[in-house]
Amino acid sequence: MVRNVTEYLDETAARFGSKTAFADENSSLTFAELRDMSRRIGTSLLKDTVIGTPIAVCMNKTPEAIAAFMGCVYAGCAYAPVDVTMPEKRISLILSTLDSGIVIADEDGKARLDNIGFEGKVLLVSELRQAEADEKALAAIREDLTDVDPVYIIFTSGSTGVPKGVVLSHRAVIDLAEWISEALHFDETTVFGNQTPFYFDASVKDIYSTLRNGATMHIIPQKLFAFPTQLFHYLNEKKVNTILWATSAICMAANEKAFEKETPQYLRMITFAGETMPVKQFNFWKSKVPNATYVNLYGPTEAAVDSIYYVVDREFADDEALPIGRPCRNVGILILKGDEPVKGQETGEICIRGTALANGYYNNPEKTASVFVQNPLQKAYPELIYRTGDMGWYNERGEIMFAAREDDQVKHRGYRIELGEIETALSSLDGIERCCCLFNKEKDRIVFIYKGSLDRKQIMLELGKLLPKYMWPNDYHQIEEFPFNLNGKIDKVRLKEEYINGTNS
Repeated sequence: MVRNVTEYLDETAARFGSKTAFADENSSLTFAELRDMSRRIGTSLLKDTVIGTPIAVCMNKTPEAIAAFMGCVYAGCAYAPVDVTMPEKRISLILSTLDSGIVIADEDGKARLDNIGFEGKVLLVSELRQAEADEKALAAIREDLTDVDPVYIIFTSGSTGVPKGVVLSHRAVIDLAEWISEALHFDETTVFGNQTPFYFDASVKDIYSTLRNGATMHIIPQKLFAFPTQLFHYLNEKKVNTILWATSAICMAANEKAFEKETPQYLRMITFAGETMPVKQFNFWKSKVPNATYVNLYGPTEAAVDSIYYVVDREFADDEALPIGRPCRNVGILILKGDEPVKGQETGEICIRGTALANGYYNNPEKTASVFVQNPLQKAYPELIYRTGDMGWYNERGEIMFAAREDDQVKHRGYRIELGEIETALSSLDGIERCCCLFNKEKDRIVFIYKGSLDRKQIMLELGKLLPKYMWPNDYHQIEEFPFNLNGKIDKVRLKEEYINGTNS
C-alpha cells in the first residue's frame, strides 16, 4: 500500500523509465530522468532544511518545476507552488505566511524574488540538481514519515485579502489519485493535456494521475487558449486523449469557427470543474466531440480537489443545470441546514468528511477552526467535517445539485433568490456566450453582466419565458471579455469593484 507519493514515481520509473512523463514546448523528462533529478534536488535540500519545513517553489510552469516539487517531498518537506507570473504582492504574502525563509527558484523566479526584496535563501534549481543522490539518507527520511504528513500547500483566496495556505497530506492525495484513476480509467495509455497552473489545485489531478499510472502529461502553452484552432491542433499533434480543465477553459474553447477548421480527434475523457458548467456550452462540445465521456467534478481545495462527481449519462436542455452527482469513493457528503440534515429537496450547506480533508490552513489556526468543525451528527467521538460555504440539494434521482455559494443567496424585494439560478436561465439564450450575476445590496438591485450579441431589449423579451418577474435583473452590462482570477474562475471581486462600487455602477 502506497503511503508516500514518491513511491508512485519510484514504481513508474522502474516500469516506464524511458517513457516521457512530463513535457512542455521546450523540454521533457522521462520517468527515470524525473526520479533522478528529483532525488538529486531532495538530497541538496537536506543541507538547508529540516524535515517538515515548507518550501516555496517559484518557477515557470515546466517539467523541471515538477522535479522541484518531488525533490521537496523526497526531502520530507511540503512544497508550495508560486508561479513567476503571480502578482508580486501575492508572492510576498505567501512567503510571509510560510515563514520558512527558503525558496527554490529558476532564473525568472529569482528575478521576481529580487524585485520584491525577499531576504531569505534562494536555492537555484539548476544548482540543486547537480548533487549526487544520497540513497541512504532519502530512504531514512521516507521511513520516518507518515501518510498524514503534508505533501503540498496550495494558496487560495482569503476574504481578508491574505491568501490561505491549504495543507494536504500524502493520504489525501493518494486517495484522490487512486479513486480518479480507477473511476475514470486512467492508465499508461492516458495522455493528459494540462491546462491549469501548478498553483491551482486542479493540476494535482494531472500530476499525480501521471505519476501513478505511467501516463504522459503535456503542459499546454497558455497562449493557445486564446486561439482555439491552434489549441485543437496542439491536442491532435500530441495525441491528447484526456483533459481535466477548468470550466472557463472549456467555455473559451467552445468556438464554432475553430471546430470547423479542426476537431480534437483523440479526446476520450473531458472533465470540467471550478465553476458551474453552462449547459449550452456543454451541449456544444458534446455535439462536436460526441464520443468522449464527460464528467462534472466538484470539490474544494480543502478536500483534496474532488469530492463529488457526475459522469454525464443523459441529455440536458440548455436551460437545465448539470448535477454535480454523487460522492467520490471514501468521501462523505452531508447537506446541512444549520446542524441538521436537509429533508427531501431542501437546500443546505454542502459539508465534507473523510480522508480527503486537508490538515487545515497553514499558520492560521483561527480560520482552520472556523470551517473544519466537529460533525454535528456525530456526538460519540471526534470527527471533523469541512463546511464548504456552498449550497446544494438532492434532485429526484438522489443526485446532488449545486445551488450557489452561500453568499450568492440574496434577498431581493422580499424574495430569497439564488443568483446561480438566474445565470443558468440566461446562459441558455442564443447570443449569450458567458454571464454572471451580482447583487447590489445597498440599492437592492440584481446586476447582470454578460458577453454576447444580444442587447438588453432582446434579453428582456425572453425573460418572461425563463424567470418570474421578481428574479429579473435590474441592471445589464455587456462586456467584451470576462476577467478571470488566478484560479481560472470569473473574477467576481473585480466585477463588483467596477459594476457595484465603481464607475460603471
